[in-house]
Amino acid sequence: MSYDFLDTLDLGGPQEGAGIGTWLTTTSGESVTVNTPIDGSVIGEVKLASLTEYEQVVAAAQEAFIKWREVPAPARGEVIRKLGEAFRAKKGELGALISLEMGKIRAEGEGEVQECIDIFDFAVGLSRQLYGLTMHSERPKHRMYEQWHPIGLVGIITAFNFPMAVWAWNAAIAAVCGDAMIWKPSLKTPLCAIAIQKIVDEVFAEAGHPGVMTTIVGKDADVGETMINDKRLPLISATGSCRMGRHVGTAVAQRLGRSLLELGGNNAIIVDESADPEMVVRGALFGAVGTAGQRCTSTRRLMLHRSMFDEVVERMAKAYATVPIGDPLAEGTLMGPLIDEDSVKQYSAAIETAVAQGGTVVAGGNVLDRPGTYVEPTIIASETRLEISHHETFAPILYITPWDRLEDAIADQNDADQGLSSAIFTNNIRNAERFLCASGSDCGIANVNIGTSGAEIGGAFGGEKDTGGGREAGSDSWKAYMRRQTCTINYGSELPLAQGISFG
Repeated sequence: MSYDFLDTLDLGGPQEGAGIGTWLTTTSGESVTVNTPIDGSVIGEVKLASLTEYEQVVAAAQEAFIKWREVPAPARGEVIRKLGEAFRAKKGELGALISLEMGKIRAEGEGEVQECIDIFDFAVGLSRQLYGLTMHSERPKHRMYEQWHPIGLVGIITAFNFPMAVWAWNAAIAAVCGDAMIWKPSLKTPLCAIAIQKIVDEVFAEAGHPGVMTTIVGKDADVGETMINDKRLPLISATGSCRMGRHVGTAVAQRLGRSLLELGGNNAIIVDESADPEMVVRGALFGAVGTAGQRCTSTRRLMLHRSMFDEVVERMAKAYATVPIGDPLAEGTLMGPLIDEDSVKQYSAAIETAVAQGGTVVAGGNVLDRPGTYVEPTIIASETRLEISHHETFAPILYITPWDRLEDAIADQNDADQGLSSAIFTNNIRNAERFLCASGSDCGIANVNIGTSGAEIGGAFGGEKDTGGGREAGSDSWKAYMRRQTCTINYGSELPLAQGISFG
């Protein structure tokens, strides 16, 4: 197949695995072949970086940080504004690359690039709002205030499902905060990272600050392990599975570093008797089928008031039967492939287990016999919750159960190791507020009359429990990328001590 947009992004031929403003010649002797999940064909080859290149990347980032932290924050924001303009100019090509390498449909691919642009815009405004506080001192002629300084080098580790946006959430905010960063992308989507790094190189070279944003493509066992154990990186922001997050968090904590973890989700939608069935179907359909169920915010469970159960299940089954599945770059496709064959195996195994536990497949359930890694979006209904639904399967599988009491539905929703996203569909204000109160949803994201997926960058993104507790993007998430300093100034000629202590 021919993909002309790759020429625009300058991705022809084998790519080196480490970029620091220039591309380093790798010495590991190893490479990773990139296959598109669309049909399994080879679309690229990336040379993997070794620890030799890792040391060069860290050295370049350290040198860049020393200069970058002295640049006024609004001036840093101006560089990020130009980076946003560069992404705007290549939005179509970058979105198509996401579809080609990861498999999400073109509209979602371009939507992910728009998310990058949005966070760049947010960061530009943030560059003039890195506020501290002033406090009244108990000592006469003293002034107290706090200020925020860059934390240093930020290690960014991202997953395949959002190969550009999650990097942007971290990189844009960290950059305006004055940090330099080292990005290790997923080995399943390295071409997206290389395309971004080439755009970054142009913008930051023109600004006179190469090396602020760097990339290294390498194995978890060497480059990844070195990053999370490297005291030169005071903050590691990692996105991935809960298992991976436990390992990263433990390693970083042992060296008393900081970790910002964005891990899995087992997200549920609760539907009460007052809800609009049409809105429920639309919200649950995108939440469960979008990105082929490969979002951490994907809807995994649909919990229906018993009076709504039969109607909504019937509507959902009909909607699932009409979902166009195929080439994500083709017009009209609503669901593309899973990322790889391992994901297909996990999909099939989860369905087999669910049926063995008493679930009924009411829609989908099959692997499609065609080139690529395509499956049918699947609905599994049961009278009571299946044990398999306690586990996150990164695939388009939706478990549906009925409920009678809202308190029981909320308790069931919260009965998950993860606590990322949640939603309720209701026209009852009391039920909405019950869901949003302190004893309601225990997730980091709680929505009313919208699904679990599709967060905006203005709010802090993240979750509780096994989701890791991290927060990225909007609100005051920027504080994770800085260090707080409390300052006290004595402008008098006396030296009174706090707490009224007299000494000497």
